[in-house]
Amino acid sequence: MSKKRILTVGLELASSVVENTSFQSKVSLLDWDIVLLKPDISDFISGDTFQGKPSLYESASFQLKECCEHWRREIKQAVETGKTVIVYLSKLETVYVDTGQRQYSGTGRNQKTTRIMEDFDNYKSIPATLAPVIATGNAMKLAERTAEVMAPYWTEFESQSQYRVQLTDPKVQACIMTRSGDRPVGALYRSNSSAGTLLLLPDIDFYPDTFTKEHEGEVTWTAEASKFAGRMLAAVVALDKALRSSIEVTPEPLWAAEPEFSFGTENALRVKLLDAEHEVERAQRHKENLEDELRSAGSLRALLYEKGKPLENAIIEALRMLGFTANPFRETDSEFDVVFESQEGRLIGEAEGKDSKAINIDKLRQLSMNIHEDLQRDSVTKPAKPVLFGNAFRLVNLCDRADPFTEKCLSAAETSSTALVFTPDLFELVQYLVAKADSEYAKACREALLTTTGRVSFPPTPRVEGLFEPVQSETAK
Repeated sequence: MSKKRILTVGLELASSVVENTSFQSKVSLLDWDIVLLKPDISDFISGDTFQGKPSLYESASFQLKECCEHWRREIKQAVETGKTVIVYLSKLETVYVDTGQRQYSGTGRNQKTTRIMEDFDNYKSIPATLAPVIATGNAMKLAERTAEVMAPYWTEFESQSQYRVQLTDPKVQACIMTRSGDRPVGALYRSNSSAGTLLLLPDIDFYPDTFTKEHEGEVTWTAEASKFAGRMLAAVVALDKALRSSIEVTPEPLWAAEPEFSFGTENALRVKLLDAEHEVERAQRHKENLEDELRSAGSLRALLYEKGKPLENAIIEALRMLGFTANPFRETDSEFDVVFESQEGRLIGEAEGKDSKAINIDKLRQLSMNIHEDLQRDSVTKPAKPVLFGNAFRLVNLCDRADPFTEKCLSAAETSSTALVFTPDLFELVQYLVAKADSEYAKACREALLTTTGRVSFPPTPRVEGLFEPVQSETAK
């Protein structure tokens, strides 16, 4: 049993002879002989709903679709290369995902943006046409065509198995059916070119209460969980062996691939396959370019959680969006995080990010020194306005953060006429400016930076009624 490399995806077993990974990972299945997978997408789902179903915004929608596409591709490739992939058919989870398409109505400040949504579910991760419908039950039987191969596994785990869906596509290759009505609840698909198998089985509860115990705040497996894992691994290894022995596929020798043994239709198909591979390569390059653009488009989220250079870069980009000319300053012994100016005035900024603390006066001393160094330059005739950009408690959810600046920092800022900017406040206004060019609002934000002493309160971002209202895609109706 130990000779077989076994991976679990989206589930765990209390055994050291298997490795496990989450359903959100990007691991390849080609390194494994047997894979146990559960298509559970609950980690993607938040509290938002639309028409009674969970609704995901653009980023989460992209991540979910990319994740399911990854497993669909990996499962298909693994089976084609001779692996055994066992998928436990968990409950059907249907969500609305953002298609990325938008509808616009109205003009100016009254413009309304509508997100186009469509149905998506966890079964999109399985490379088979199943047409699942929600149905639950325990009364099942083996299909005659696979009964001999499946019997040992089914004897061991029938009592712990429960179907959560019925597979309604007429082409489903059923291996387990409901006891009444012969509705498919499990399926078995074999590769045409290898000994690989995709086996879809009714669900099993891998985490009953008796499988874990807690001691001094640490959760560990129980002896019962280890015993179950041993039974499961022995059964799937035996099942893998039975599946392979029931259909032996001999790899084609090199001499049999010579042109004299080929069929005429193969040549035409090879040309089409080559064209398809080129299309896949082009699509992959296009996808990679879009991923780069997506990362770039979301880079300003660094204002919410970053520190150091990434935070400085995001601040500079945000200031440019406000209409400032903004750049880091490096000259001889002087180094400022950012010097920025507009027709309203000239400012010098320092940035500080704190993991779990408020911003204190340390950076204010540095900022004061920078102002004096800058004033000593021949080209500068009056002191720049000092601005301290702080991202306090950067790893804490925004709604749970305490005051970003200490009382001492606020008091010192008043004395030195320094503006204090909480970078998540800056994020909110640039988020608005990305969606809508508004020169009047940008000017009001510049003036707030120049005229405020202490923490800056930017003008409220204009709200457009109905902004990002979701609707169902016409193709999904």
